[in-house]
Amino acid sequence: MTTDRRTVLADAAIEVLAEVGMRGLTHRAVDRAASMPPGTTSAYYRTRQALLTGLVRRLVERDQAELQAAGEETSAPRNIDELAAQIAAFVERRLTGDGRQRSLAHYACAVESARHTELREILVPRENAARDAVRNFLAAHGVTDAEGRTLTLLACVDGLVFDRLLGGGSVPEEEIRGLIAAALR
Repeated sequence: MTTDRRTVLADAAIEVLAEVGMRGLTHRAVDRAASMPPGTTSAYYRTRQALLTGLVRRLVERDQAELQAAGEETSAPRNIDELAAQIAAFVERRLTGDGRQRSLAHYACAVESARHTELREILVPRENAARDAVRNFLAAHGVTDAEGRTLTLLACVDGLVFDRLLGGGSVPEEEIRGLIAAALR
């Protein structure tokens, strides 16, 4: 097996959490999802908290890799329309397929982190190429607090993803363009 078992189990835990929620996240459910013999998950993650911590670390690792790649693969946006298109593509990825699964797991973990500070510390937003691209765009367009506005804009985008996960549908690019325009004001 090219991927270590902890990673396989953490990925399976993300899948279980996204499909059945926090109450359904058990060692046995992860064993089944990972197609591993019973007891494998508890051998690697002795407690439920250890399993949850491993899941959150893996979730952040995968999200960071996606955001780093997205920032590196796309050219720097020159105008609101280009930035809106890039953010819209990101939002679409977060609402479909593997991205949807990770989004659902992320929000469940965010709620759980209100009671577990070690999870909250892992979930803290990090620097990545996508965040840098937004901050650089805002700074290049004369925004005085580019870092603060970047965090606000990305929090709004995160809220749109959350809203659409619950209510279905996609986010029209015009809505994203409006958020960017507000950040520039």
